[in-house]
Amino acid sequence: MLRDSYQRVHDYLRISITDKCNFSCTYCIPIKNCHFLPNEKLMTVDELFQITRTFVQLGVRKIRLTGGEPLIHPDFLSIVEKLHQLNIELALTTNGYYLDKYISELIKLGLTSINISLDTLESAKFLKITGKNAFERIYRNIQLLLDKGLHPKINVVLIKGVNDNEIIQFIEWTKQLPIHVRFIEYMPFEANQWNRNYVVELDEILKVAQQKGFSLIKLKDHINSTSKSFQVEGFKGTFAVISTVSNPFCDTCNRLRLTADGKLRNCLFAQNETDLLTPLRNGLDIVPLIQQNVLMKFKVRGGLPDFKNPELNNHLSKRKMIEIGG
Repeated sequence: MLRDSYQRVHDYLRISITDKCNFSCTYCIPIKNCHFLPNEKLMTVDELFQITRTFVQLGVRKIRLTGGEPLIHPDFLSIVEKLHQLNIELALTTNGYYLDKYISELIKLGLTSINISLDTLESAKFLKITGKNAFERIYRNIQLLLDKGLHPKINVVLIKGVNDNEIIQFIEWTKQLPIHVRFIEYMPFEANQWNRNYVVELDEILKVAQQKGFSLIKLKDHINSTSKSFQVEGFKGTFAVISTVSNPFCDTCNRLRLTADGKLRNCLFAQNETDLLTPLRNGLDIVPLIQQNVLMKFKVRGGLPDFKNPELNNHLSKRKMIEIGG
């Protein structure tokens, strides 16, 4: 088992299979300063499988595929088919654009845990945030998942003055549909123009819901959950808040991240990362590198100062959000 110095067991690996995306969301891609990696620096399908198999041998039981946008990877289905052989829980985070193309095959392979990034329910605002006029297509693909009997999670990055006026709309969306809306506090990364004043915190979200008159039921969260889940009494679906900024959940963290170029990060906010791909290509044993990386994990926020600290921006990772994989 992969255990850090604080005795946290790490059995969940998020893999970015590409650093490229067909959207250009403002908080993720600083489009004026974004350079995608050449293919030779990225993991091949076989290399990704070899590295992932090593993690599974070390106790990892859940894999989530992310990007960039994972569904634009030319060998996406081959990756899923290979990982399916490892007998672990497979999950996916996507912008949903190509879900209609892949959903039947994903269901056959047992990949039914799907998170979709959707930051607004307004078509014009969607275009402004993502640079893509595709709201109706994403909405149809979410309905397609529901028609297939799946219960997708909808990831909503809230930014004050941008989409915080849609909190009630998103919660009301759960009234008749078995979806799970997850509000994510806006997180700081290099060049994403982060300012704490843009953050819509957990308490503010709950206050808005209560002022609307919603009767909120606090649901039981999994021990390793990143979110705090709620349900409006009488609603079919649920909503949650991922309170990374205002109320971190580091004490029970069980997650590791592998970037598309084969770098291991023990925290989303990690200042350092471990190259696994180069040693693998050189025929070296990567197990000690993985174990050492996990042992170096900080207790809270990857060693960053408090998010209220004015020096925070001086400590941010040089990796952009799209390069990390979320």
